[in-house]
Amino acid sequence: MRVCVYCGSSKGSDSFRHGAEALGAEMAERGIGLVYGGGDVGLMGVVADAVLAGGGEVIGVIPSALVAAEVAHQGLTELVEVASMHERKARMADLADGFITLPGGFGTLDETFEILTWNQLGLVHKPLVFLDPDGFWEPLFNQISRMIEVGLVRAQHRELARRVRTVSDALDAATAPFSPPLPKWAG
Repeated sequence: MRVCVYCGSSKGSDSFRHGAEALGAEMAERGIGLVYGGGDVGLMGVVADAVLAGGGEVIGVIPSALVAAEVAHQGLTELVEVASMHERKARMADLADGFITLPGGFGTLDETFEILTWNQLGLVHKPLVFLDPDGFWEPLFNQISRMIEVGLVRAQHRELARRVRTVSDALDAATAPFSPPLPKWAG
């Protein structure tokens, strides 16, 4: 079992760093492998180092152009170098059984929303969970509610983006069986 973690290439606040460490430690303890963006910086490096410190498997996937910019982590179980961001996202999705999103910036949102969209379209059937102990993602979930309210997103798709408060709940949700609602044309 492997979980892909999307998170920042910056560390942000101490609480974000502590959350990434706790997630990585519990992943290793449960024998859940990590798939992530391959960097040795920010929250990406924190979660990878925590999994490795616990003796867990860590697979990083990084585009060649970012190897130097994100200081590719050289101590991973496996570092997969790919040609583009598109290939990176597809490869991480193929390697993972579920997804957890920690705080992050534009790249984190890009990767997360691609998986949400793929689930919505029925291209993948894998759970996605936002780990949100401090309310960082609350404005985003308010916006999702607003999009549903005005008819831009179907209410049945709300469940594609789950939000939990604890590391344990995030790992339980990201590794649980998942059946997203069928796209309109499929059902």
